[in-house]
Amino acid sequence: MAEQVAAMCEQLIKAVNVMMDAETSQIYRLEALKFCEEFKETSSLCVPCGLQLADKAQPAVVRHFGLQILEHVIKFRWNNMQQQEKVQLKECAMQLLSNGTRTILEEESHIKDALSRIVVEMIKREWPQNWPDMLTEMEALTSQGEAQTELVMLILLRLAEDVITFQTLPSQRRRDIQHMLTQKMENIFSFMIAILHINIEDYRKQKAIPGHELQARAHCRVAVATLNTLAGYIDWVSLVHITFRNCHLLEMLCLLLSEPELQLEAAECLLIAMSRKGKLDERKPFMLLFDDVAIHYILSAAQSADGLAICKKSPDSRAVEVVERRYIFLKRLCQVLCAMSVQLCSLVGSDVEVEIPANLSKYMEAILAFTTHSSQFLKSTTLPTWGALFRHETLSKDAVVVEMATKYLRVSMTNLVKGGFPSRDDNPSCEYSRVDFDSDEDFNSFFNSFRAQQGVVLRSACRIVPLEAFQIAAEWLQYQIASPVDAGDVTSKTAEGLCSLLSPSVVQWDAMTVFMECVVSQILKNLEEEKLPIDESMELLQAVLNYDSKDPLILSCVLTNVSALFPFAIHRPQLIPQVLYKLFKAITFEVNQENKVPRTRAVKNVRRHASSSIIKICRDYPQFILPCFDMFYNHVKKLFSSEASLTHMEKFSLMEALVLISNQFKDFAKQKAFIDELMASVVADWTSDEMRLALWDPVAFLSFVGADQVVTESQSTDTDTVSLNRGRLCFCLYAMLAVVKRAHWPADLEEAKAGGFVVGYSPAGAPIYRNPCTAQFHVLLPNLLALIRTHHSLFMPENMSRLSETFSRAHEVMDAEKNVVLGLSQHSLDIYVSPVYRSSLERMQGFFTSVYENCFQILGNAGLSLQQEFYTIERLAEGIAGSAFVSLDHVPDHRLRTMIRLFLRQLVLSCPQEYYESLLCPLLGPLFAYMMQRLNVRWQVINQRTSINGEDEEEVVCQESQVTQEMLEELLVRLLTREVLDLLTVSCISRKVPEPAANKEEMDEEDMMMDSVQTTSPAQPTAELTELGKCLMKHETIYMSLLTLSFTLLSWKDTTNCHRSASVVCWTLLRPVVGGNLLPEAVSWFYTSVLRGLQVHGQHEVCNSTLCQLAMLIYENLRPRYIELRTVMTQIPNISVDALDQYDKRLMDPKAQKLGEKKRKDQFKKLIAGTVGKALCQQFRKEVHIRNLPSLFKKPKPDKDLVQSSEALGLAALFSPEHDAL
Repeated sequence: MAEQVAAMCEQLIKAVNVMMDAETSQIYRLEALKFCEEFKETSSLCVPCGLQLADKAQPAVVRHFGLQILEHVIKFRWNNMQQQEKVQLKECAMQLLSNGTRTILEEESHIKDALSRIVVEMIKREWPQNWPDMLTEMEALTSQGEAQTELVMLILLRLAEDVITFQTLPSQRRRDIQHMLTQKMENIFSFMIAILHINIEDYRKQKAIPGHELQARAHCRVAVATLNTLAGYIDWVSLVHITFRNCHLLEMLCLLLSEPELQLEAAECLLIAMSRKGKLDERKPFMLLFDDVAIHYILSAAQSADGLAICKKSPDSRAVEVVERRYIFLKRLCQVLCAMSVQLCSLVGSDVEVEIPANLSKYMEAILAFTTHSSQFLKSTTLPTWGALFRHETLSKDAVVVEMATKYLRVSMTNLVKGGFPSRDDNPSCEYSRVDFDSDEDFNSFFNSFRAQQGVVLRSACRIVPLEAFQIAAEWLQYQIASPVDAGDVTSKTAEGLCSLLSPSVVQWDAMTVFMECVVSQILKNLEEEKLPIDESMELLQAVLNYDSKDPLILSCVLTNVSALFPFAIHRPQLIPQVLYKLFKAITFEVNQENKVPRTRAVKNVRRHASSSIIKICRDYPQFILPCFDMFYNHVKKLFSSEASLTHMEKFSLMEALVLISNQFKDFAKQKAFIDELMASVVADWTSDEMRLALWDPVAFLSFVGADQVVTESQSTDTDTVSLNRGRLCFCLYAMLAVVKRAHWPADLEEAKAGGFVVGYSPAGAPIYRNPCTAQFHVLLPNLLALIRTHHSLFMPENMSRLSETFSRAHEVMDAEKNVVLGLSQHSLDIYVSPVYRSSLERMQGFFTSVYENCFQILGNAGLSLQQEFYTIERLAEGIAGSAFVSLDHVPDHRLRTMIRLFLRQLVLSCPQEYYESLLCPLLGPLFAYMMQRLNVRWQVINQRTSINGEDEEEVVCQESQVTQEMLEELLVRLLTREVLDLLTVSCISRKVPEPAANKEEMDEEDMMMDSVQTTSPAQPTAELTELGKCLMKHETIYMSLLTLSFTLLSWKDTTNCHRSASVVCWTLLRPVVGGNLLPEAVSWFYTSVLRGLQVHGQHEVCNSTLCQLAMLIYENLRPRYIELRTVMTQIPNISVDALDQYDKRLMDPKAQKLGEKKRKDQFKKLIAGTVGKALCQQFRKEVHIRNLPSLFKKPKPDKDLVQSSEALGLAALFSPEHDAL
């Protein structure tokens, strides 16, 4: 036997060395791996060989493999081993712990880890029932030396991780071990704290003695391991253990913050402790950390670490670098302070009556110190704390917090300034950013989010000190206006002296603008009118209006300030014309009038910004702009007729603003006359014979817009006829959209009556209004529907072939949209300063996209704006079906998404109930049937593609572009499916708001601990059918389409759609017919669809939960009448027929004892467990089976009648410990 073992060990050592040798060829490595794996699976010599290989005389890599063999035996053979073999293996493992390792400083960490894993695997199988003295044996081991103590700590940590955190064992075993851990926790905690205390003392003593550095390091290593283990327990144990002896543990941890070698681990423990939730009275002792001593230790540790976080790269160099361990410690300390604020905000003002700490100012100064730190990460970490303090009902009124709010506002002036890019060296933050961010794009993305969070906190601070905030904002704005423009060293690429996004002036203006917007919005919301700083704000607005900048990036900030301050101008109407002139001037802004290069994105943004500002002002304050209407209208006419090169978007914006002001006429005839005049040229052009010919015929349309012409980039594309034709078409659509979207009757009924907008009343007594743009819309509608029909016809093969070579990809997804769908990052930061050159193809793609979107936006807004006058259009349903639903087979997915989102969804939301039958049913019925068939085919292609790629992965090498295209197609199908499901939900489902959950503090803590990682099943869905849903249900074909779509969708590979359909849609649609006469085949199909969904998505906890709930609802409601469901159940792999019979009996037999809902759910989940699919990473994994041991909890029920028993039944007897308890 010994010879056999020795020979096998020799072979295994060779195999391990071959595997680990970098020079070994792949073939030999695979052979060696195969030999080792076969040995672990089949050999009877595993235990003796494993022990021999694990001997400390062997090299570390061999020892690790020996320990792996032993772990494999325990995991996969334990159930088949004799008791004697188990005891022997356990003794050998304890022997390895005792003397099988080298000293604590010499031993490799992966050896310690492997050895601890072996012991934990045995504990998971045998403790506490068959190994009651485990904790005693572990405690005894710690007396043998530092190496053994560290191993014991690793074992305790891994046990907690496996049982509590990762829950890698069956629930019965988990409960047994967790119960015993909880029961023994006082001893375990005392033991760990004692070990920590002893080793810290020894470490400090040995460190002070010269020549004892190794002994000191050994004690330090044990202390680190103990702190790591404590961190694994603090997260879940009862708070009593953390706060016992007046928070002795927290006190120790605070003291350790000054110990460089232990401070990081101590901070981790503190952070976990301070992040705990639970009953408020149990968390009250945490306020100890607000004492002067604790705050002093935290602050002094922070100051010390901050001084050491940056060091010089070399003595002679000025360059510095971040010391990562010190910086991580700083982050943890910052997080500890922030976690303390969560406890403070929870306790102060609550029922447990905690006073505001006397040294709150010292604590807040500590938070402020982190908020002013150079690291952007540390600044961002403090934001939730400031927000919570400023919003807190009690704390926000405290004098210290009020004073700190002003300080915070001052600090924000610096923090809002974008700086600290990792590629640069112009800011103290850069060095920290190089540690925290991979690239400038990464940093830029973070900073945008960081700034948005700062905005939220700023607004909270403004509510506390509004006038001080305004004063700071005003001073900053005046300073910026007075400061000369500094373009810095990163200038624009297009014009001399212009700034880039990173120029000093731009980043300052940008930050100040964000600050001003936050402050003004809060002042207007929270101050009474008489307290508003109107005079000061008017001075500011006048200064901004007088400030003239030729730099587009700065001008954009100036315009934002004009918009922000405009609400004050309504108190001084004489300034309004000046504001409008400033915005008009910006709409035609050019950097260089003579230079004909394309505009930069920054210039385009200024013009778009000005257009948006005018619309916003006209939308929010039309009554104040009305006196300027004539001036406004004349200026627009002048702009339209002049040579000013306004884009269609800019013209459309000005028309939109005019229509918004015209709503204030409150006179139907006057407004109609104005709209007729405004739209006269559009109506004439849109209804002209030339336009009609182009819009009604696909071939003529392609010729009209030039998509059938070959164009070279050298040709002029801005002045030729087809380009002008495209411009005419776009302008007509934009103008229609502006009028249809914005023209409206007065909100006040009396004003509407007086103005002639009310034409009658509905049978229910609601007024029927008329819209001043209706007449024009009726004239324009036929050609609009024709254009939609023609556009859909363009996707047919014969018309696709008519596209010229230049424009063959004109209908494809535009690059910008493609990047959004694929989730690719947008362009670099210099995009704003480069001219925007677009190829002929890009322009044509943009044109087709814009035409398609505008057509459906007009139709989508028509129902909302015209209401009755839209829905009473003769043969409207036929008109829409004959245009929007033509050639759908050829319409690409990205276009269908647009139609559903912009038109059909809006149509459903705005349609009055009386038109459901005449309009929505004829449209939605065929659409859902078609989309079901189309999407099913699309998802089958995706499924086939994934399965083929899975099988032939090594044979087929796809080009990157092909892979990207496939990804894009799949994502578009996914997004289209979501749009269709959204339309179905909006049409049919009315969701009720669920009842608020019970207060978590009232839950028993041990129950919380047990269920912390388990996701609870949702209660029965609370959704109901909408009136439209009930209407659609009356049509059997439509109803079956809806049901088929919602149930088929469950097995398409999209977890979001599956969860949404299973949780909200399926049962809501099926429930009304549960009591009716469904075909048995249909019932089986519904149920099978849910099980199929479980097969595809069951590995995802959220989907698993909703699908199991849905399956149970169907089974329990339909099983009594449909025996076919049992037939389906019997086909589930590994189902227990006895358990199924028992479940059916309880369900069908009225006399049977009914179980609670949770137990029923658990039983049902076990029944259908065989259908649940595994994640790819789990599919080829070998199953580990851990047997349950005799239960710790249940005792056999007594036969005698307790009521007649003469024994004492008082509380003392009920709760007295039993003699045979563990």
